Amino acid sequence: MLIAGFPAGAWGTNCYLVAPAAGEECVIIDPGHRAAPGVDEAIAKHRLKPVAVILTHGHIDHVASVVPVCGAHDVPAWIHPADRYMLDDPEKALGVRIGQPLMGELTVGEPDDLRELADGAELELAGMSLTVAHAPGHTKGSVTFGLPEQADVPPVLFSGDLLFAGSVGRTDLPGGDHLEILRSLARVCLPLSDSTVVLSGHGPQTTIGRERATNPFLRELAAGRAAADAAAQRPGM
Repeated sequence: MLIAGFPAGAWGTNCYLVAPAAGEECVIIDPGHRAAPGVDEAIAKHRLKPVAVILTHGHIDHVASVVPVCGAHDVPAWIHPADRYMLDDPEKALGVRIGQPLMGELTVGEPDDLRELADGAELELAGMSLTVAHAPGHTKGSVTFGLPEQADVPPVLFSGDLLFAGSVGRTDLPGGDHLEILRSLARVCLPLSDSTVVLSGHGPQTTIGRERATNPFLRELAAGRAAADAAAQRPGM
């Protein structure tokens, strides 16, 4: 398994290229602001052939380079339908003005071939099977992408802005909901094995085990689930 990642643009958003190995087809995850040069560099370095762009959500820091990247490589992009509108109107999606210097560098709109993601879907791309989990809370259309354990490679979760090392995504922008992101964390993240590697939209990689032990949000959710399980096992009065 080859995963090449780099932080891109003004927001330092992590963009990932994922392939079975060097010299093979790849999937590009979240090509954000000024990501195209980094994508091209990774493609050349690892001799990759892109077959798709997949998006964890629609915020401009994750999608700003979708149109040029898809156009340059003639590939489709995938996004959850609840976040599709953000491609055409990034400022509405954020509830704030981005500013003219940055807006002047952005290519807004949809790529020529845009497809919609669904919860539980299995994307068979580049010889890999990626599981889609709808995980609203940061946005209404936030999703994660999961790769199963393979040989000596642990499972991987591309968490977008759902889960970070030591924190979770913000919920104060349009479409955000704190209770909803907690429900998504409980449903999507808590059932995963401790060995699952988490590659998030910002910041360093982590693991589910580390976050279960140290992340205050996951710790509270895990404690609540353990208490509920213990209560369910008590004999009735």
